[in-house]
Amino acid sequence: MITPILTKGIGELNLREIEVYEAQGGYAQLRRAVVELTPKDVADLCNGSNLRGRGGAGFPTGRKWSFLPNNGRPRYMVCNCDEAEPGTFKDHMLLEQTPHQIIEGILIGAYAIGCEHAYIYIRGEFKRGYAIMRDAVAQARAKGYLGENVFGRGKRLEFTIHRGAGAYICGEETGLLNSLEGKRGEPRLKPPFPAVKGLYGEPTVVNNVETLAYLPHIMRNGPEWFAKAGPERSPGYKIVSISGHVAKPGNYEVPMGTTIRQLIDDCAGGLRPGRSFMGVQPGGGSSACLFEEHLDVPYDFESVAKAGSMLGSGAMVVFDDTTDFVKAAHALVRFYAHESCGQCTPCREGGHWIEKTLARLLDGRGVDSDIDVMLSAAHQLTGLNLCALGDSIEPFLASVIKRFEPQFRAYVKRSAPIPVVA
Repeated sequence: MITPILTKGIGELNLREIEVYEAQGGYAQLRRAVVELTPKDVADLCNGSNLRGRGGAGFPTGRKWSFLPNNGRPRYMVCNCDEAEPGTFKDHMLLEQTPHQIIEGILIGAYAIGCEHAYIYIRGEFKRGYAIMRDAVAQARAKGYLGENVFGRGKRLEFTIHRGAGAYICGEETGLLNSLEGKRGEPRLKPPFPAVKGLYGEPTVVNNVETLAYLPHIMRNGPEWFAKAGPERSPGYKIVSISGHVAKPGNYEVPMGTTIRQLIDDCAGGLRPGRSFMGVQPGGGSSACLFEEHLDVPYDFESVAKAGSMLGSGAMVVFDDTTDFVKAAHALVRFYAHESCGQCTPCREGGHWIEKTLARLLDGRGVDSDIDVMLSAAHQLTGLNLCALGDSIEPFLASVIKRFEPQFRAYVKRSAPIPVVA
């Protein structure tokens, strides 16, 4: 079931060295693209594979590229390696273990959209990954894979690494672009979308690390190879970051459509000994919890959404019967409240208010109405913000209150009576 493609050789080969990557066929598809194919040929290969974004939204990659206007203006390719979603650590691994695969994917994507200058935005905390990527770019430049005259074809492909300052909001593409321009990391009002007015006001595509890293493999094996793996509407392969109460947490690359049960039991070794399953977040901190009746749901965009959650960036957080879901909800809400950029009132005020209510509940000062009011407030602040951060507060909180309401009510019962002032 585990199908190593992007993860092939990790832990066995030093893929940080360009000669090792080249020995595995590395940069051959970039050469083929620049020497033998037109940008449209490469874009058509991507379209034929039905590759969908692996960063969270799952939008078809080729269609995203097609939104770029043909207006003669410079175009930019930006690779999003901010990866701040709780529970997600796949891009971090690829950055540190196989940087040349990322570089080749970015440059192929840049060539396909007619871009001469590509960027990778790396989360500030990824200090080691940044150093590894910097060395890998220097190696690729020395080999002539990027620069002013790639493969002697007169094609310019430049590459810039930019380190972020460690803000969750910069994982959102317009917040990322603001940060890349040296501005405060805040999301922009859309439209215009980045494809029309992005980096420096020019047409821009923002793609995830994993999305772009699949491009060399799609070119090598053909778009049909990728399209035939997994369900028709969610084809291909996916690296799933599995953490929480499992025996073997880690990154596992599987065909889309693998069931949640298979991911937990066959990949991650099942639960810890003697424990029972309570729930799983299938798409990181922003996703609603799924439960025992959902274990056989296929892990793809449509199936997980139909079950009431989302696949997101592919981070599964597993909970067993030792979980205090009140504390878990508080930890997540506290994270999102802290990471709000403050630009939108519902997110800025609502997140902190819900976090304080949960803290009061845990401190033994809650009242019965707190639970219903929290649900109402979380629902009301959803859909009213410039980005999805405010919307991320409700899914997990609402799903676990609905499923484990007695845990929340128990905290109210532990609370000391509120004195009545005569």
